[in-house]
Amino acid sequence: MSCLFNSLSYFFNEKSYDIRQKICDYLKQNNPIIDGLDTLFILNLENPNYIEHMRKTSTWGGAIEIQCACNIWKSKIIVKDVRRGRHKNIEFLPLHNEIEKTIHLEWSGGHYEPVRR
Repeated sequence: MSCLFNSLSYFFNEKSYDIRQKICDYLKQNNPIIDGLDTLFILNLENPNYIEHMRKTSTWGGAIEIQCACNIWKSKIIVKDVRRGRHKNIEFLPLHNEIEKTIHLEWSGGHYEPVRR
């Protein structure tokens, strides 16, 4: 299972597999990742089988999946990039700024970890 989905499960109190599937369902329904963009069109530019590939537990999640999680769970997700001491924060916001929860993750360039506060 991908470390991103494992990290999100810490905050959303759902199994990481279920989180992955909800995110893939969200994408398959062509729900917006970002306002004004056609989600399926963008994903097909990346890979025509993007969603099917993402459903596999061995596939790593990234920015697209983080943005979906923001939209589904109305959460602000702050990812701290800790590569080589950079400690730069990247903020992901749900559409329409409907924020019910803020969560923090660390990203080392190849691994996500929940930040417990």
